[in-house]
Amino acid sequence: MKATGVVRRIDDLGRIVIPKEIRKTLRIKEGSPLEIFTEKDGDIILRKYSPIGEITSFSSEYVESLSKVTDLIAIITDKDVVIAVSGTQKKDLLEQKISSSLEKIMDKRESVIYDDSQAILITEKGNEEKELKSQVIVPIISDSEITGSVILLAKEPGTKLGKEEEKIAQIAANFLGNQMEI
Repeated sequence: MKATGVVRRIDDLGRIVIPKEIRKTLRIKEGSPLEIFTEKDGDIILRKYSPIGEITSFSSEYVESLSKVTDLIAIITDKDVVIAVSGTQKKDLLEQKISSSLEKIMDKRESVIYDDSQAILITEKGNEEKELKSQVIVPIISDSEITGSVILLAKEPGTKLGKEEEKIAQIAANFLGNQMEI
């Protein structure tokens, strides 16, 4: 745990304000759900809640199938990090923070298809060798909320992805969104 040096008092309604700088750094927006954990020594931990995180093991199996069927790199993210990867080395992308470009695409709630020249970085760290290839990006929506994305990446530069790959990613995103509603 990292100390911030910030001290806040609880108001008469039991509320505490998380400073703007911390919210910005951690991408916590108004209305963002937070999970509350307590420890035996009296510590209280707030963690961003990710509904898709509850089906992470399931997502890993699903992404394996996506990659095998399409022969593409398949990625599933929540709103903050990559949670499942198949078709490439997982260490390059798994648990990496998503880029602000990907976050903006998810916020638009529309699927996109990019060729090599339009491709965006998927993660903040930016592994260009793996990421800047043709891409299909589809947001995962559950209970009218954006919870993550399904991404298909070409394994080779110059590979064209189209409507067929977009439809496959849309099916995956819809299925995962429905699983979180159950």
